Amino acid sequence: MSPVRNIGRRLARRRASGSGILQPLAVGWLVVLWILLWGRVTPGLLVTGLLVAVIAIALFPLPRLDVEGRVRPLPALLFGVRFAWDVVRASVEVATLAFRRDQEAPTAVIGVPLVTRSDLMLTLVSEVLSLVPGSLVVEIDRHDAIVYLHLIGVRDREQVERERRRARETEARMIRAFGSPTDRRALEARP
Repeated sequence: MSPVRNIGRRLARRRASGSGILQPLAVGWLVVLWILLWGRVTPGLLVTGLLVAVIAIALFPLPRLDVEGRVRPLPALLFGVRFAWDVVRASVEVATLAFRRDQEAPTAVIGVPLVTRSDLMLTLVSEVLSLVPGSLVVEIDRHDAIVYLHLIGVRDREQVERERRRARETEARMIRAFGSPTDRRALEARP
């Protein structure tokens, strides 16, 4: 069977299964990246970028993504406000550490068990935790839903536990704002 027919069959199979919702977005994003890599926009680059993007998506399809949650406006607003506060607070703390030349900034890697089992929510929580200055997700254990965070500026066990609690509170706010019913039940059952 020729590679072109194989690509066509793959595309038809994905469309029939309903898993192609994010594919056009991925193609568009790949075309934008293609144009940015070349540094100019020409009709030829647009066509070749589109061709390369379609072939890449056909050969390396994105996995099916089940989106079960919905946006709840008030919890989403509360999440946004708290996230902005966390970014400002952490930025000041990291800036303070950067200007202290008398000592090295203490670091730690901690594991934070999460309640979500959704790949999408696990990814979103990890992204939000990494966006806060001074913390970076270094590993995700999908099987046990544990996020491992590298932290800057933690000096003792009390600060470690405070950061673990902040990460779990961030997850809770995200589940309340965007989570599926399953995630919300798991959150309510958490001790």
